[in-house]
Amino acid sequence: MEIRGKVLVAKLGLDGHDRGARLITRLLMDAGFEVVYTGLRQSPQMVVAAATEEDVDVIGISTLSGAHLGIARRLMAAVKEAELDSAVVFGGVVPGAEREEMEALGVAAVIGAETPVEEIIATFDRLVEARRAAV
Repeated sequence: MEIRGKVLVAKLGLDGHDRGARLITRLLMDAGFEVVYTGLRQSPQMVVAAATEEDVDVIGISTLSGAHLGIARRLMAAVKEAELDSAVVFGGVVPGAEREEMEALGVAAVIGAETPVEEIIATFDRLVEARRAAV
């Protein structure tokens, strides 16, 4: 089976709720993506270093702590500093108005907890295709 794309899934900061991250990791793997799960309590620099080393198409961040804007600001600054071309996706509980602010920071997509599986897979497919087309 051909790999659809390579994704890194991580939890930033002190948010210890990783059920969603583990669920999305399994979902993406079952759909044919290669997934690297870094686990809990990662820093933006750790995520960027792992994404660079693994040459991932998409970085997926799971957030439930309510600190998503601060996390997004720090992660996107680290991504830009490293000149990383991987798309960044946030998933979890993010209010609508804050989604727009995150997208303005450069976050490629924000996936809510109620998003259908087909839409999640389509989002990752679209982001992988966009990165590969740019190369």
